[in-house]
Amino acid sequence: MLDSLQHLPSAAGSSSELAAQFTDLAPPLTARQAAVEAARCLYCYDAPCMNACPTDIDVAGFIRNIHEQNIDGAAYGILKANIFGGSCSRVCPTEILCENACVRNNPAEREPVRIGLLQRYAIDHAHFNGHPFQRAPSTGKVVAVVGAGPAGLSCAHRLAMLGHDVVVYEAREKAGGLNEYGIARYKLPGDFAQAEVDFLLAIGGIEIAHGRKLGVNLSLAELHTRYDAVFLGIGLGASRALGLTGEDAPGLMAAIDYIAALRQASDLASLPVPRRAIVIGAGNTAIDMAVQIKRLGAAEVTLVYRRGMESMSATGHEIEIAKANQVQIRTWAAPLEVLLDDTAKVAGMRFEQTRIEDGRLVRTGGYLEIAADAVFKAIGQGMSEEGLQEPLARELSREGERIWIDERFRTALPGIYAGGDCVAPGQDLTVQAVQHGKLAALSIHNDIQSTSEAAWPT
Repeated sequence: MLDSLQHLPSAAGSSSELAAQFTDLAPPLTARQAAVEAARCLYCYDAPCMNACPTDIDVAGFIRNIHEQNIDGAAYGILKANIFGGSCSRVCPTEILCENACVRNNPAEREPVRIGLLQRYAIDHAHFNGHPFQRAPSTGKVVAVVGAGPAGLSCAHRLAMLGHDVVVYEAREKAGGLNEYGIARYKLPGDFAQAEVDFLLAIGGIEIAHGRKLGVNLSLAELHTRYDAVFLGIGLGASRALGLTGEDAPGLMAAIDYIAALRQASDLASLPVPRRAIVIGAGNTAIDMAVQIKRLGAAEVTLVYRRGMESMSATGHEIEIAKANQVQIRTWAAPLEVLLDDTAKVAGMRFEQTRIEDGRLVRTGGYLEIAADAVFKAIGQGMSEEGLQEPLARELSREGERIWIDERFRTALPGIYAGGDCVAPGQDLTVQAVQHGKLAALSIHNDIQSTSEAAWPT
């Protein structure tokens, strides 16, 4: 995967110096800070922060528990709604969700309660005597979950709570999905992602079968026949192509592939790092890629986007992180050509300048060239080629590449459900994937326990 970058210069700095660049992005609250921050909460009735939370966490309730020094109670309240409450407290864009809705976020105060950091404090300082949730009596039902990411594991955990047995099929060596392989290392440092998975699995009743990928060595038709229900949380594992000649040249690769390698590297000094890098994209993955390659020692990192700054899907908070790490952001430039050196390796990119005319993005005829030793594309992801190629699986998609679901997470096929990034009404947020998995589990439970025949979409 990284072979095409091996010709590039190594990062400056020792292993320990590089590791220091990937500690927590934001320092945790101390006990005193948590107490002061919790006291700022007004514990609103019909709290807007709770309404803004995709997983329906009782924000005012858990903050009140912190204020009353009931840390275990606070953590329990969070995890009851969101079993990935620990990782979400670190990666969730609170600045556009709960904290944006906080009533203290007003012209007079302009400083919301720091809900994300309080949630992290509660989870990190809880001391449960065993797993906080118990399984219901066994139903005798067994459900298959495809994908051990936040959506799949959230679904599996809730099904286990309801008394069902679950078999989770996962293509990679580790469970966790994007939390393990796709989030910036400074957001979820160390082994936090795996510790969270281990905690979730401690409820029992969940088996994970690794090395099993839908459409490769796993058949949806077989799962459909063998299990009482199937949940698909397969995410979007394929990086979209630029569609340019030279896209397969050494030195050009998908950002998600490099981020995965970075997260799994035991020694960051072993990673190949370019002196000059270009990142193409405008989302949080593009920001994660640009910031991390800069922290690894790249001298110049330029993030390029075809529209204006106001159209970037990355949050303002993420953009500020990029600027703070000396990432250059160039807008109004669309990829036009991969520039190669005399050995057919990446030497840079040529972009065509753009603008908006009559509401449409148009090319102006002006050009921009940026020299680089590596180009990382972060222009969105789609379903993997194998995922929906099976005849039965092809019936699931009604909205382009993603899977169609109804309001109860049922697909077009009875007994098959889906959620997370792979479904049509998705927002590509970890917190939303967790909610999808939880709600899909409730829908599965109701359907397979019902004595009446479910009504399926046509």
